[in-house]
Amino acid sequence: MTKALISIDYTVDFVADKGKLTAGAPAQAISQEIYNVTKQAFDQGDYIFFAIDLHKEDDPFHPESRLFPPHNIKGTSGRHLYGPLADFYREHQDDTRVFWIDKSHYSAFSGTDLDIRLRERRVDTVVLTGVLTDICVLHTAIDAYNLGYRIEIVASAVASLTEERHQFALRHFEQVLGATIR
Repeated sequence: MTKALISIDYTVDFVADKGKLTAGAPAQAISQEIYNVTKQAFDQGDYIFFAIDLHKEDDPFHPESRLFPPHNIKGTSGRHLYGPLADFYREHQDDTRVFWIDKSHYSAFSGTDLDIRLRERRVDTVVLTGVLTDICVLHTAIDAYNLGYRIEIVASAVASLTEERHQFALRHFEQVLGATIR
């Protein structure tokens, strides 16, 4: 079994108190755990993918512009990784097992070459961490399911805007997508 950890949108705009679309305290509470899980995966020899939201300022054609305030705008500090995960990336960004993928949709697979990169490396299992559990993590999991990947969700390394939305997504991962919740 070859695994890839996909760290989704754990950025300043989604996590920091002054982030443009912050999940606040729930997202901040997983900061150390998301780092620990990422480091452990790296130490085990797994691939690490940072799938990070990228938007253009004042893009009236992007569907999210009707739903959410501008966030993760190209060239802003809002796109920087948050907390110790930023240190991990700085330390390992040149490693051949660590990748940064810009995404402009909820799913890390939509409009990216993530599936190709995973298949080139014979990855059959994706381990998902990050935010928001019920939006970008969920949509990534759905696409992973539809593409035939095994899915693992690290419950202590994902967060959402509310506990209710977080729990809904965890149940959906397990009951509808057959994901393993760890």
